[in-house]
Amino acid sequence: MQIELIDTFLDLIETRSFNRTAERLGVTQSTVSARLVALEEALGARLFTRSRAGTQLSTDGLRFEPHARLIRQDWTRARRAVGEKGTAALSLRLGIQNDLSAAYLGDLIADFRRLLPDTAFYVEPDYSTQMCSDLIAGASDFAVMFTPKPHPDLFFTSVGEIPYRLIATSAQKMAEVVPETYVLANFSPAFEAAHRQLLPGLSVAPLSVGQSTAVSGLLRALGGAGYVMEATARAMVAEGRFAFVGDAPIIRQPVFAAMHLRDRTSSLHRQLLRTVRRRFEGGEPVT
Repeated sequence: MQIELIDTFLDLIETRSFNRTAERLGVTQSTVSARLVALEEALGARLFTRSRAGTQLSTDGLRFEPHARLIRQDWTRARRAVGEKGTAALSLRLGIQNDLSAAYLGDLIADFRRLLPDTAFYVEPDYSTQMCSDLIAGASDFAVMFTPKPHPDLFFTSVGEIPYRLIATSAQKMAEVVPETYVLANFSPAFEAAHRQLLPGLSVAPLSVGQSTAVSGLLRALGGAGYVMEATARAMVAEGRFAFVGDAPIIRQPVFAAMHLRDRTSSLHRQLLRTVRRRFEGGEPVT
């Protein structure tokens, strides 16, 4: 069976539109229709029904959907296994939230290498949405992220939280922090919601960015105030130019481990999970 048939079927489930799926896959609508017909003939079943309400999964389509997702993941993993080079006995592809990479990646990989000395690691710092997509497709094996995206094929579990502190170049109290010189951090929906609840007056600042390293870079270049990871905040305060805003609330960002649902009971993934949890339980990078 051609994997393009599975990809087309799964995309149609999301879009419910032959036109939209054709646009997303970069093919014509007739190609989408032909692929669906070929898949239905191979299965001997009608997978979709069409009506004025749109394209809907049939009963057989609903039954086939979870198998299609597993087929796609198995195919991706098989291609990876065949294409991998080198002498390592095992290869793992890992995702990590961009904001965590600088502070945690080195220690995590050192931990993983001690745990799995004959394993090759490919690491991709990214955002939560893309990491979830990679796990679903089988392009990634394990990820550490801020924002779980609910999906029937994914398993998430909390591993800890990261504290963020407010620092400034010319303010030591909240009353001295003004939106005009404030760098608004939008690290995740959870962080944004907590910030809006705790600091509504600063949630309308004209400058906003989504990474802790970007916030610290802007603060170094422009001055002002902003939230950064606590370890970064301490280092910047130690430089002498910045100070903690003493009465500012600490905002804590939850951290999650993610994997495909079928991997949640595997011995390997349980070892990876325990290792990650030890690193994040304290809320700061372990040195």
